[in-house]
Order: sequence, then C-alpha cells, then structure tokens
Amino acid sequence: MIPPEKKQILVVDDEANLRRVLSAQLSRDGYDVHLAEDGEAGLAYLREHHIDLVITDLRMPKVDGMELLRAALRDDASRPVVMMTAHGTVETAVEALKTGAFDYLTKPFDQDEVRLVVKKALRTRDLASADATDQGHAEPDATGARFGIIGQSQPILDLYGVLERVADTPTTVLVTGESGTGKELVARALHENSSRRDGPFIKVNCAAIPKDLMEAELFGYERGAFTGAVGSKPGRFELATGGTLFLDEIGELPTDMQVKLLRVLQESEFERVGGIKTIKVDVRLVAATNRDLKKEISLGAFREDLYYRLNVVPIALPALRERASDIPVLISHFVAKFNTRLKKSVGGIEDAARERLLAYPWPGNIRELENVIERAVLFADGSTIGLGDLAEEVRGSAGVPRASSPPALEAAKPEAGASIDGLKEQVKAAMSRLERELIERALKQTQNNVTHAARLLKISRKGLQLKMKELGLRERDGD
Repeated sequence: MIPPEKKQILVVDDEANLRRVLSAQLSRDGYDVHLAEDGEAGLAYLREHHIDLVITDLRMPKVDGMELLRAALRDDASRPVVMMTAHGTVETAVEALKTGAFDYLTKPFDQDEVRLVVKKALRTRDLASADATDQGHAEPDATGARFGIIGQSQPILDLYGVLERVADTPTTVLVTGESGTGKELVARALHENSSRRDGPFIKVNCAAIPKDLMEAELFGYERGAFTGAVGSKPGRFELATGGTLFLDEIGELPTDMQVKLLRVLQESEFERVGGIKTIKVDVRLVAATNRDLKKEISLGAFREDLYYRLNVVPIALPALRERASDIPVLISHFVAKFNTRLKKSVGGIEDAARERLLAYPWPGNIRELENVIERAVLFADGSTIGLGDLAEEVRGSAGVPRASSPPALEAAKPEAGASIDGLKEQVKAAMSRLERELIERALKQTQNNVTHAARLLKISRKGLQLKMKELGLRERDGD
C-alpha cells in the first residue's frame, strides 16, 4: 500500500509574514504545510485537497474565519479547525469553539503553544476517527434509522427506547462499547434531541490531552498560571454551559483529575487554574469509554465514587458482530453515501461479497465497515461490488483476485532456493505494482485529475506527484 504521508495542515491568514512564520515552524515539526491568503482561497483549497488540520485567522477579507469554520465542518466534521485571534476578539473565538472549532490561539503566540495545540488536535482527530459515524435525527428515515443510528436489530431497538426516555433530561449518561460502535453519535443524539439542542456541544477526548494539562483543558486558566499562559482562557466546562459536555475516553482521566471532576459533578462549580473566583456552570455531562471501568476500579485506576456518579444511566453499545442482521442495511447506506461522494453509480453488492461481509467479525465495528465499503465503491469497475472488490483482510481465505488486477501476490512468491535478499526485493516489487494499481485506478476515477486523485488517496498532491515519478507514471492532462 502507499505509505502514510505526513499530516497535511492548511494555514489561512491574510498576513503574509504570519503565514511564513507558521509554515516554517510546522514544517520543522514534520508536517506538510499549505498556505492560503484569505478565507475564499482556503475554501477553494479544502475542496480540492485532503487536509488533516486547518489553522485560520478569525478576521479576514472576502470570507472570514467563522464562515470557513462552518464550511470545513460541513465537509468533514472530524477535521479540527484552530482559530487565530487578536486579544480584542477573544469573545468571538470562544463563540467559534461553541460552533465547533477545536481550539484557538491568541496572537502573539509562542512556538510551544502552537506545537501543543497542533499535536493535541491531530491526536484527537486520529482517536475520533475510530468512532465516527453519520449523524441524523430522532424521526425514522427510509431505512428505519432513528437518532442517526441505522438498524432494526433488538439491541438497536433497545437503544432507541433508552434514548427516547433520557435524551431530554439533565441526567448524566455513561456510554460504553468497543471503538467504532458510535459512542460520539449517541452523545450527539442525546444533545440534539434535548432542550439543550440550541446550546453548545463540546467534546473532549481525554486520551488526547497531556495529563499535566488536563485541568487547564477542562477548567481553563488565568493569566500567568503557568509558563505560556499569556492570557486567561476558559475551559471546556465553561464553554459547554447551557449545553452538553462529552468526555470521550473517560477511563484515561488521571486519578487526581477524577477527584476534581467529581466535585464539579456534585456542586456544578470550580475555579480556573491559577484563579480564586468560583465559576458556576449548567452542563449536561455524557461520558464514554471502551474500557471496563469496574476492572479499572479493582486495579485502583478509577475512583468508585466517580464511576457511580457517571453511571446514572448506562448505555452499552453492541459490537457490530452482535447485530449482524443490521449489516445489509448499513451496506446499502454506505454504498449510497459513497456513490454521492465519489460520483459513482454502484448499484449494489453481489451475493458472494455480501455473504463474506456478513461472516467477517468486524473488529473495527461500523467504522471498519464504512471504510471497506468506501474502498470497494471507489475501486469497483462494474455496476456492483464483487468479492474481489473487498479489502484482502476481509476476503480472507475466500478472497479472489480482481480480473483486472496485476498478480501482485503471485509475483511476490519467491522461486525455489531464493535468498532472503531476493525475497525482500520481490516483496518491494510487488508493493510497487500494488501502488501503481491504486494510483492508476484513482486517476481513472477522477478523469486523470491529479489533485482529485490525491484527495481520494488521502495524500498530498505533491506526495502523489513524487510517487508517480518514482513509479514512472507520466502526469496526465486532466488536471
């Protein structure tokens, strides 16, 4: 497969000097950096390229940062957007956080602050991608889905019933389940179907926050509270007041922070780091974890009193293998979704492929199924998805090569008496052939548009051009 590329960061600002400074720092930190001189150019760039993180100024001509933020979230809700703002517009930056921005930087900022925010944002995206699913509404749609959750198996029908009863209450909810089962989707459903729906929905992935910064992240800090605290900043509890705070991976919370979280849940008040003023909040808390918290309690890693405070209404999400009867309707949903996104017209799935998808254990749950269908729709040559269009790990021993695919695996088999070095070379050659196949298919799908092909392959345009040069593929005329 094509090796992972560096993370792609888009910096949008109308100040050329600031763009240069950020580009230099982020490039030194190992990221691929792309620049846009205003919001309009930033929007155009997002439409044509795969971007992992957007850093944008708040005040810009043509299209401002708030409009860019909303457009970026519509395109990819899991992609973090960091706002840059001057001291005088901090209130607007806070409003951006409530709208969905990941964080904000107040000018002037130092390199360590930028480095920390970027690392935290990208880590959060990586962790969230394992549990991301589509969103919807409480009313049933054509598939019978409710609350954005597709399925009619008994575990899902039971889930609908619980959501109906607890969504419009202030009760704390603890959502448990394996990665990829849709824990964030349930948290959003609880928020969007409550009287708090017009308030903010603030999410924090506890696994993405360095332990020594967790308190400042949740409760905010005052100027001078620690090195780099050049101004006051509200925490996630303050931002969520009047709405819902979603604490994902709550099992990763350090034990000292568990005590402070317990106090907030009991008294609805706290102090910022370095502050003395007590702040009152009105927040509905939803927590989630893929850990067994009772086991963590027995090991001394999680407080029993906090567990019972969180576990007022427990919601245990089933693994996909436990609701296999929902797989056919999920397949249809994802085929339709990726037909639209990839401009394809795949009509359905062949029986052999469907049977294999039903038999597969799905360790990555719904997210893994979504990824498998996206790949199958992208590379399907015919009007239906066949067994050969499925990923090799899903096909398993039932797998068959595509008729149009090069026999990469056959070529990788060493001849009798081949040396170890010879085996390595043959494996390298087979990987090159597979990369060539994937690139050629992406180019065919996009009518030889290198920019669009790079976006489909989720690598940078420059990275694709370098790979094409390495493989001896001439750049086409469709770009």
